[in-house]
Amino acid sequence: MTAPAAMVQWISTFLEAQAAELDAAQNTRLAYGRDLKDFADWLDHRGAHFSQATRDDVEAYLVSCDASGLSKATRARRLSSIRQLYRFAHEEGWREDNPAIRIKGPGAMQRLPDALHKDEVARLLDVAQGFGRTEADRARNLALLELVYATGLRVSELVGLPVAAVRGDPRMILVRGKGNKERMVPLSGPARAAVTAWLAHRDAADDAARKAGHAPSRHLFPGTGAEGHLTRQHVHLMLKDMAVLAGLSPGRVSPHALRHAFATHLLAGGADLRVIQTLLGHADVATTEIYTHVLDEHLKTLVLDHHPLARKPAKR
Repeated sequence: MTAPAAMVQWISTFLEAQAAELDAAQNTRLAYGRDLKDFADWLDHRGAHFSQATRDDVEAYLVSCDASGLSKATRARRLSSIRQLYRFAHEEGWREDNPAIRIKGPGAMQRLPDALHKDEVARLLDVAQGFGRTEADRARNLALLELVYATGLRVSELVGLPVAAVRGDPRMILVRGKGNKERMVPLSGPARAAVTAWLAHRDAADDAARKAGHAPSRHLFPGTGAEGHLTRQHVHLMLKDMAVLAGLSPGRVSPHALRHAFATHLLAGGADLRVIQTLLGHADVATTEIYTHVLDEHLKTLVLDHHPLARKPAKR
C-alpha cells in the first residue's frame, strides 16, 4: 500500500485501523490523534515528515516536550503513540523501519492513589441525597454516586451504561469496558435501592417524552449531548461541587478517586487481588497491584501511630 502524502492522512488511516482491527475505545483514539497531531506539527515546522523522521528526530521531539514542561506520564504516552503509528506504517509498507522502537521512554510515574476514607465517601453520599434542584436530579445524583462506589466503574462506563443493564433489580450487571470487553460486577443493596428510585423518575420522564412524540433514551443517565448520555465532564464537575459541600478538597474527589476508594476498601476488607482485578476490568494484575502499596502504607501508619514501642517517650 502506498503511503499517504499528507501526515494528517497517516494519522486518520492509523486511527481507522485502530477502530476496526483493535476495537480501540474512542477516548484512546482521541488521545492518539492529539499526540500524533502535535508530533506532526513539530516535524512540519522543521520541514520534516513522518516518512523521513529518524530516531534523532523522535528523541529531539521528546526533549522539546520535556522543555515545554510536559509530565513524564504525558511524554511516555506520546512516545507510545509514535511507536504505534510507526509499527502500523511498517506493517503497511509505508516505512522499512520503526525509528521509535529502540527509544527508552521517560517512564510514567506510578503515583499512589490518594484513596478517600470510608467516612469521607459516607459524607459524599449524604450530600448526594440532597444535591440537585429537583427530586429527580437528586435521585439521579445519588444513583450515580452509589453506582460508581459500589462497582468501581470507569466514568466512561458509568455514563454510557444502558438502562437495560439495571432492569429487574439485578444483583449483578454487565459492563462493557475498554477494548469492548465485557465483565460482570455486583451491585450493593444501597446501590440497587438508589437505582430503583432513580428509574421511577427516569421512566416517568420517558413516558412524557413518548407522549410528546420523542423517542426515549436507551441510557441509564440520559443527557442532551450528541451521545445521548451525561458527559464525563458533567460528572467530574458535579463531584467537585459535592466535595465542597461535604467539606472535602475538590482536588481529591473525582470518579477516578471513587474507583480507587472502591478497590482500596475492598482490599483492606480482605478481598483477593485477582477478584479486584476482574471487577475493575484490568487486563493485567500488575495494574491492580498498586493498591497493595496503598494498603502497605495504611498498615505502616497504623503501626507507627498505635504500637506502644513506636510512640515517642514523654518529655520530662
